[in-house]
Amino acid sequence: MLSSSEWRHARVIDVAEIAADVRAVTFAIEGSLPPFDPGSHLSIRVMIDGLPAVRSYTVIPSSSGTLLIAVKRHPHSRGGSVYIWSLKVGDATEVTVPENRFALSWRTSRYLLIAGGIGITPIYGMARALAARGQDFRLVYGAHSRAQMAFADELTALGGERVALFAKDEGRAIDLKAEIAALPADGELYMCGPLGILDAAKAAWAEAGRPVSRLRYEVFGDSGRFTEAPFRIEVPALNKVVEVRSDQSMLEALIQSGVDMIYDCQRGECGLCAVEVISADAAIDHRDVFFSPEEKAGNRRMCACVSRLTGGSAAIDIGYRGAPA
Repeated sequence: MLSSSEWRHARVIDVAEIAADVRAVTFAIEGSLPPFDPGSHLSIRVMIDGLPAVRSYTVIPSSSGTLLIAVKRHPHSRGGSVYIWSLKVGDATEVTVPENRFALSWRTSRYLLIAGGIGITPIYGMARALAARGQDFRLVYGAHSRAQMAFADELTALGGERVALFAKDEGRAIDLKAEIAALPADGELYMCGPLGILDAAKAAWAEAGRPVSRLRYEVFGDSGRFTEAPFRIEVPALNKVVEVRSDQSMLEALIQSGVDMIYDCQRGECGLCAVEVISADAAIDHRDVFFSPEEKAGNRRMCACVSRLTGGSAAIDIGYRGAPA
């Protein structure tokens, strides 16, 4: 069961590679679109191995009547980025009207924006909005190389010295503690990137004694500490055994096997798809931002949409969600 969303017919009108392994796709949307804020997402219907699925991407500022996304092609993609990269001008699909779970507060004197890799997609729109309103901000953008930094030229032109680029292959690294220390007491941090840099920023924020309410973040749903591997899930209450391929999520595998799951964001943020772990013979790669570090260490629950096993098998309890098929 997916939460109610307003779906629209969409047609690809432009495709462009805007950085190494990053492709921007612009859709013309049927009907008028309501205004949406930076950080908003859309869901898009995709086909993976001949089966329908849904993926979620940040909406980037674009012209009226269109929606624009920028997608990195991942070497271990679960199929979403591969599908987006296959789209051509004229192709049709369906997308949802944008919704926002990563909104600017508009309540502070200074904003610190941090992006890691393709995590620039929501941060880019935030920087544009803050600059347009004359707000004080600093944007810190890190990636493996300068060639992989989408929107780097536009952001540098927009923010000047307020924008700092850190390319790993140039020996540059973000000093998270220093960036946080430079914020005033009421400053806020907005961040999107892989789990590693997110965890480091959360730790630095806590060490600095900053209030949790002034730290906002998103993480990639396919960002984990281990390479994706196939694994097996047993659902004893339904007498089911489900094989999960390396290129699909546990949520997708359960649904395709006939298990009635409750879910929404599919980004590891809302916790609706969380399942109880009865037993597991392999490590759990927790990729969500819903559970606390202590809850993840306990390995008693996991978000089916993004988290996975490193191999082996686990038995889970999904609660009552229909009789066995």
